[in-house]
Amino acid sequence: MSEAMLWPKVQSVIKTGADREVVAVYPTRAACPTSVWAKLIADAQRELLFAGFTNYFLWLQQPDFASTLRAKAEQGCRVRFLLGDPDSDTVRQRERIEDVPLTVSTRIRTSLDALADLGDVAAIEARFSDPADAVNHISLSVFRFDGDVLVTPHLARNVGHDSPMMHFRRHQDAGAYDRFTAHAEELWERGTPVPGMGGTGH
Repeated sequence: MSEAMLWPKVQSVIKTGADREVVAVYPTRAACPTSVWAKLIADAQRELLFAGFTNYFLWLQQPDFASTLRAKAEQGCRVRFLLGDPDSDTVRQRERIEDVPLTVSTRIRTSLDALADLGDVAAIEARFSDPADAVNHISLSVFRFDGDVLVTPHLARNVGHDSPMMHFRRHQDAGAYDRFTAHAEELWERGTPVPGMGGTGH
């Protein structure tokens, strides 16, 4: 018998179905406390994958982010950044849609400048998503921290911080966590290495 049949009232207290991977849902990415990001980054031991299109906000919200990444890499954690190509047609189109002073290409280049200072750390890698994947990449940001993942589907004309965000924790095969991380890994595999970044891979 299923848990739901044995204990029908427990579902209101403890998640037992397919949605048990859902940790939290935020109406906007900005509504998620920066402390959540800090804890997920600090607790990760094996894998950090930042597959946002610009990843720009991380450098603003996380104090001394570069030192944190360097320390994680030195402790054996793989650190990866997947970015959009700032010179791509997809970026130019998105800039027309957003129509904000801080353009998508500027946000990407800011991340690239910050990553350039970590280019000597082999365990920190960066890639541009393939042009054929750019539309899929820009419409869905995936941030992986070992068995946790934060996901932001970008809505219409909204910039990233105004789009909703979901937090999943892996509890099953082929669940939401696996689906989203597989998407990010597929984009990563087809991506192009950013010159001067890390390079040894795993």
